[in-house]
Parts: sequence; C-alpha cells; structure tokens
Amino acid sequence: MEASIDNKLGIGKNLSVHCQSKDDDLGEHSISNDESFKWEFSPNVWETTLYFCVLGWERVRSYEFDAYSFGRDRSRCETRCAWLVSIEGIYALNDQTTLWEFFYPWPPLS
Repeated sequence: MEASIDNKLGIGKNLSVHCQSKDDDLGEHSISNDESFKWEFSPNVWETTLYFCVLGWERVRSYEFDAYSFGRDRSRCETRCAWLVSIEGIYALNDQTTLWEFFYPWPPLS
C-alpha cells in the first residue's frame, strides 16, 4: 500500500513531516508547496498497523496525527492512504468515494 502527504499550504510555505510506526522511522522531511512525501508499507497480519506523523509549518509548530490506523483505514484506504495538508487543516482521500474528506482542523492560535 502507498501512503502520501501532499503539501497544499501555498507558495513559499514548507511543511516538515516526520512519520513512523512502531518498527519503522521514516525520518524527517521538508516538503515544498505542491510536493509530496510518499512511502509504502503492508498492514501486518495482526491488524494493528499504525503510522503516525508529526507535521509542522509556520503557523503550527507541531501537530501529530495518525496517518494510517488499521481499524479506521482498512476500508477507506484500500490501495493508498493519501493526505492533503492545507491552511484549513488536513484532508484524507476516501478510496471508496474518491472524495477528499476534512479530517483534522489545526489547533486554534493562542
């Protein structure tokens, strides 16, 4: 299965991404606007696969979310698990409907 995080924050807004699972640390990456970070994985036989990511950009220093959780995503992400990061928050592609769904708003500015 392929997973991806697309930066759609706007021109000049880089996105820092650090994703990992219990067994795999994919490292920290800086993604320019309209670029993507992608990785491949296979859900484990115990149905417990979890990848989480920490995102950061000029308005949000650190935001952690589950990029793949078997229980939540086994049907939504049949062949790929795609995320789109925008000014409003984080959208997830639903493989079944092919529609982007708003999943996570950014925390309020303090």
